[in-house]
Amino acid sequence: MIGLHFGIKDVIDILLVAVMFYYGFVLLRRSGAANLFWGIFAFLIIWVLVCFVFQLELTGALFDRIISVGAIALIVIFQEEIRSFFYHVGARFSAFKLNNKVSRAEEREMQVKQIYDACLHMSESKVGALIVLRNKQELSAFTDTGEMVDGKISTRLIENLFFKNSPLHDGALFIAKGKIQSAGCILPVSKNMDIPQHYGLRHRAALGLSEVSDVTCIVVSEETGKISIAQSNTIRTIPLSELKSIIENNLN
Repeated sequence: MIGLHFGIKDVIDILLVAVMFYYGFVLLRRSGAANLFWGIFAFLIIWVLVCFVFQLELTGALFDRIISVGAIALIVIFQEEIRSFFYHVGARFSAFKLNNKVSRAEEREMQVKQIYDACLHMSESKVGALIVLRNKQELSAFTDTGEMVDGKISTRLIENLFFKNSPLHDGALFIAKGKIQSAGCILPVSKNMDIPQHYGLRHRAALGLSEVSDVTCIVVSEETGKISIAQSNTIRTIPLSELKSIIENNLN
């Protein structure tokens, strides 16, 4: 009795064949020839039985010839589908390589620009906004009070969230780990009595959060369009020339 030796290489071998069959089936199904796949599959099973199980040399040689010619015929018949398949595989591989080439610094620079442009546009249009750049400290007690967004940092998305008719425009928007985390969040209002009177509720909420956490809050005034920064228990109005560097230094 012949002993069977089944190891890790055999598992890998079976998995590779299964993957090839799967993609072959997908390729033929897209072309509307799924029945052809099952015909080829049945033929291959017969070929394995003839050549490797029963070891019929003459029939096996004939089957080998048919497979050689049949493989070329399939390539000719399905050349468009095969070309399309390899094109998609190559496109995914190229995208993967491209993503690897884009450095974290370039990605971060793009995110800074998106936030800066949004603040600039809202300042020019006098659209009130409160953006929180979260640091390492977990602030789920505040982020959970709003709506989870978990979206890519985008100028348009930020502006839309603070649009006057948006249901989330009155709350704070949290940015952390390269994403817009949540919007419409409720923040604690500072009880500091020394806050200048011209600062509104957004400014007081930004200062209140900076008093209990290590965040950097960007506030756009709805009345004047001026931009203020709340950080480390203080709040101050800044010129636009300082905004980009502040975002760069505090974006996590």
